[in-house]
Amino acid sequence: MEGANIYAINIPDARLTAKGAWDLSVHITDLEILKTITVTGDMNIGGVMLRLVSDLAMTRDWSDHELWWPEENKWLNRSRSTLDQYGVTAAAKICFTPKHKIIRVQLPDLQYITVSVDMSSTVFKAVCDLCKSLGIRHGEELSFCRHLPNQALKKNTVISPDLPPAVRLQDTLPRGGGAGLQQSRSMNSLDRRSLGTPTPPANGVSYHTPSPHGTLSRNSHNTLSSSSGGEKWHPFYAQNPYTTPLYAAPEKGTVNIVDGNGQHEDVLDVDLARSPQTPSREATDTLLRPRTRLEKARQNAAWLDSSRSLYEQGIREGDTVLLRFKFFTFYDLNAKFDVKRINQIYEQARWMLLAEELDCTEEEMMLFAALQYQVQLQSQVPQAVSQAPEDDIDAALNDLQTTLEGVNSPTFYNDIMQVPVLSDYLQFLKPKKFTLRGFRPYFVVLRDTTLSLFKDEHDTQSEPSLELNLRGCEVAPDVVLTNAKYGIKLQVPMADGMQEMWLRCVSDAQYAKWMAAFKLASKGKTMADSSYQAEVQNLLSHLALQHTSHRQDIDPVALNVDLDQYVAPRFTKKNRNHKLSGRVMDAHSNVRNLTATEAKLQLINACQRLPDYAKHYFVVQFAGSRKEELLAVTPNQLIRLDINGRMLKTWPYKRMRDWHVNWYKKLVVVEFDDEVVEFWPVGADAKNVHEFIGGYIFLATRAEDKNQTLDEAEFHKLTGGWKA
Repeated sequence: MEGANIYAINIPDARLTAKGAWDLSVHITDLEILKTITVTGDMNIGGVMLRLVSDLAMTRDWSDHELWWPEENKWLNRSRSTLDQYGVTAAAKICFTPKHKIIRVQLPDLQYITVSVDMSSTVFKAVCDLCKSLGIRHGEELSFCRHLPNQALKKNTVISPDLPPAVRLQDTLPRGGGAGLQQSRSMNSLDRRSLGTPTPPANGVSYHTPSPHGTLSRNSHNTLSSSSGGEKWHPFYAQNPYTTPLYAAPEKGTVNIVDGNGQHEDVLDVDLARSPQTPSREATDTLLRPRTRLEKARQNAAWLDSSRSLYEQGIREGDTVLLRFKFFTFYDLNAKFDVKRINQIYEQARWMLLAEELDCTEEEMMLFAALQYQVQLQSQVPQAVSQAPEDDIDAALNDLQTTLEGVNSPTFYNDIMQVPVLSDYLQFLKPKKFTLRGFRPYFVVLRDTTLSLFKDEHDTQSEPSLELNLRGCEVAPDVVLTNAKYGIKLQVPMADGMQEMWLRCVSDAQYAKWMAAFKLASKGKTMADSSYQAEVQNLLSHLALQHTSHRQDIDPVALNVDLDQYVAPRFTKKNRNHKLSGRVMDAHSNVRNLTATEAKLQLINACQRLPDYAKHYFVVQFAGSRKEELLAVTPNQLIRLDINGRMLKTWPYKRMRDWHVNWYKKLVVVEFDDEVVEFWPVGADAKNVHEFIGGYIFLATRAEDKNQTLDEAEFHKLTGGWKA
């Protein structure tokens, strides 16, 4: 009898007799329990979840749950893939947790909203779903980014997506400076709760109560321990993380707005079309104030990878992320349908100006301040209602006619047998380091994209003194209206690098014609293009707004203008307040009849004319060079600059054949028609740079059809970094 009992004790469980069966530990975060199930390597993920919920014998909706592997920092969300294909073994510790979790999002206008986001979907899809919920069209132009402390601008900081661990910062700051950068440690637990003693709560509020909708409590320990468990946890973003309460599982593929109690909201408690003039102190503290192009390049390390999920990049429940316009090519910007979108673009541009992220002249700053002041005045009065339906039909017919016929152009532009030519006397200078020569008059002729300089208009039949092809050149304005200075700076690609040349006009009309022609020539277009006359008129309108009348009847004190809300600090420091207020009010006289939306569009258009707008800088090291340089990614080309910002070379996208990333070397490879460019990003991850290049190319493929659907697969194909 005793022997029989021994024999009975050694009988294995019937499920373990299956060939290759083994036990898998799964932590169910909702119930805070550890469940062990028996599986085989050829069992698919869907079967694992089915067995898990069957063994629980609980009646509830598990549709929002998925398996998360903390040690490998990835979701097991391909239901048909097997455990063997994922590499899951008996030593793995898996979590069964809801996909949707609540995070805090700072909008481009620095307002905060609380949303529930699918943490397993890609950042690209999460942002598009969020923008759809907010009523902002074309969410592909935006993305999420982290908040970096100001100390991060002083040193190259790379947030590496290598796995594992989830987030690792290379070349971080010393521990004494910038606590936010100390998050660069393993996050093998579900929500960082095993990273040691948390930061002391502010205002006596405890932020470490267990969250009931799936995230593990931040102050307990269990088997899902981190390799860095003894370190002090410093939150990367919000200085005041909070615990969010239980909420119903959202619909699949959506982003839901929630209130402070975690309940769904049908209406936002913030106005996305009218932003507060003065945001909260917490919001303004997140603003970075780069002083040089090098610091501007370093702040681009904050962008999240659009091809990976928020969870895989270290974003946890209760964290704060920044929603920003990433690509500055705004498609189909319509004043009637894009009131919220226009306001958010305007607010981001406004804060870029006030933080001195965008460089501008003093006259341009006065115009920007006047437009901001007009928006503030108009926000206090009701706006005009939309037009009647019959007017909408007329507007649509007019748009169709303009599209088919083009804008009105001079007769000789419509003659395809005649090459458009622009000629006039201009002042010309080729600047050098040590020269006493000033501007000299030349008769300048622009035919197609070729610029020719002659000593006199009667010498046009002879050899020109200088001949340049402007295709691919950089064009920048150099205008100071108070001094009647209408200058144009050209950076022309030559065999030995970029050559700088300066031209000066005598009037705003002459300047507008030549500036518009140069911009088209840089894109390989001629003055026969239908957009030429429209660009000339836009330039003239922009200059007219900057002309001031020097009125004597302005009382800045009575208007009570707070210059800090409208003017960048570097201008207020070198000017007296009463003088600057008078100039702002003087400039406001040119825009006082604009509606709020019109003033916002004027500021957006004016910002797009600034030389640094839509230029995304990165610190890189080119192959064959030992020094750090800058790479600027723009909507239509790549620009190589030295560390001081001097342009060295340009590569238009039209000449690009292929681009990918060598992931082993972290090397970005771009193949052009006549050369291959290779570089290592120093101040950001290689995927970050590659995504800007592919993203702008993807956005350039958007057709004129307003009803086209967004091709997410094509976006990931162009930005993924893998060689085709």
